[in-house]
Amino acid sequence: MLEGVFVPTGTTKVLAEAVYSYVNKPGKLLDLGCGSGAVGITLHKMGVVEAPLYASDISEEAVGCTKKNAFSNDCTVIAKCGSLFDPWQNDRFDYIVDDVAGIAQEVAQNSPWYANVSCESGADGTFLVCEIIREASNYLKPGGLFFFPAISLSDCNAILSAAHNNFSHVKQLSHTEWPLPKEMYVHLEMLERLKKQRFVDFIDKFGMVVCCTDIYVAYK
Repeated sequence: MLEGVFVPTGTTKVLAEAVYSYVNKPGKLLDLGCGSGAVGITLHKMGVVEAPLYASDISEEAVGCTKKNAFSNDCTVIAKCGSLFDPWQNDRFDYIVDDVAGIAQEVAQNSPWYANVSCESGADGTFLVCEIIREASNYLKPGGLFFFPAISLSDCNAILSAAHNNFSHVKQLSHTEWPLPKEMYVHLEMLERLKKQRFVDFIDKFGMVVCCTDIYVAYK
């Protein structure tokens, strides 16, 4: 694992699949919070990306990793380092795919997903996601589409409220349930506390803790 590079998770897979299932023609695509570049490069292989792929991450290591992975997959990429939309002030896109950190910060700090990776997502996991939602339409072309995940280890209601306040249309594309990793069970007391605060949500099913990831598309 490269320090400072977010490793692809189940969200990465369902996000790419949802985008592919909804988009009907290639377009100029931004992979925001690209990490290793997995989402953008996968969508390039699926024919969703009109070359080049655009990608950015706050981590220099992640941007370097994306460039290497793009080269290995014959994907032309323009990858930049910077916070959220800062690198793209003069650009507009047909599609923006958001995979920036979106789980409660305390959960992230104790999880296997963010080892050696910064996660300043806020107590309820919405700080970065909601900021992106508020700004996204400024970086879309007319008719552009914004794709984002809502993970139950964050306040999904707050995320959806922000989406409805900033876009005319918000549509759920997929719903995926997944078991909490076994190594997280030592933090159940923390998770129960966060659930009582309505910062996260999960259910008990067949003796397992089950979370969910929903993928949405938003547009004007």
